[in-house]
Amino acid sequence: MFPPATVARARRADDLSGMSTNVRIVRLRVNGDLHEVGVPAHFTLLETLRYRLGLTGSKQGCDKGDCGACTVIMDGVATLSCLTPVWEAEGRDVVTVEGLAEPDAPHPLQDAFDRYGAAQCGFCTPGILCSAAALLAAERRPSRERIREALAGNLCRCTGYTKIYEAVEAAAAVLAEEAEGRPAHAPGTAGEEHDG
Repeated sequence: MFPPATVARARRADDLSGMSTNVRIVRLRVNGDLHEVGVPAHFTLLETLRYRLGLTGSKQGCDKGDCGACTVIMDGVATLSCLTPVWEAEGRDVVTVEGLAEPDAPHPLQDAFDRYGAAQCGFCTPGILCSAAALLAAERRPSRERIREALAGNLCRCTGYTKIYEAVEAAAAVLAEEAEGRPAHAPGTAGEEHDG
């Protein structure tokens, strides 16, 4: 007889490979595209995005909702995809980090993270970008405190968060200027790179 841990690992491997017999068809709108996919009935949104749709930007970190690396935007709200049963996403609008950029340009947040050196190892970055994008879609010029609150569920072990907050503020300024019809540039940069 196999130990319980070995049996559990084998079941998990079967589920990820699609061998499970308890499969459900889900219909999802992700990054503007419609998908119809068969998944094990217990799959989370994160598992479906990564292992069925190949959208690996959302990271599988803690699987407990503690780290925020799996954050996506669902109906405009930052959502932990590792805690969301996939069936709860049916009929909702899901945006992953892959869906933030325009076809010909990065999202202002992605550009600011690059310019301000806000990404280190990059593991947490997709979740932080999605949390920040949801905030900036709801609030044009959030305060530093609001940015801290919005990113409180996203853990980064590489930085002290200061560059992340600065990048979000810079992106907020660019988005606000675009919304007001003014030429967009990040505050304090005047076309120059931030030397952090």
